[in-house]
Amino acid sequence: MAAGSVLLYDFVAKYLLGGSIDLNTDTVKLALVTSSYTPDQVNHDLWADVSANEIAATGGYASATLGTPVFTAVTKGFKFSSANPAWTASGASIAAWRYGVLYVSGTVDGYVNPLIGYFLGDSTPADVPATTDTNTLTITCPAGGWFDITRP
Repeated sequence: MAAGSVLLYDFVAKYLLGGSIDLNTDTVKLALVTSSYTPDQVNHDLWADVSANEIAATGGYASATLGTPVFTAVTKGFKFSSANPAWTASGASIAAWRYGVLYVSGTVDGYVNPLIGYFLGDSTPADVPATTDTNTLTITCPAGGWFDITRP
């Protein structure tokens, strides 16, 4: 399944532009959260603001570390992309989810697990159905990257 457009949290701009977050070397995670989460780009800064809404770590699900992260130059800016994260349901289903949330795993300037951005899993919006036992849930990084930062 293709990821929807990633919306950045306000907090991350300061740390991306200031150089505190290095998307080429920092550990970036993708977590899946339920529809009980209401995104707040202004007031949510840290994974702790979101974590209570993460789907259960059952059926083979745990937040995924994005493999081969690349923050590369594009015309008039930069884009962030990675390998496609995937989970294979094992022993149970991976629960239904609504949003994918990207965050840096670790401490940045004293902030623990700062948020980067989120996307809607289904454009309806509706929950993405559970992934049943033995099936694989793959989230495809968009061709233009998870997000880009460009100037006019």
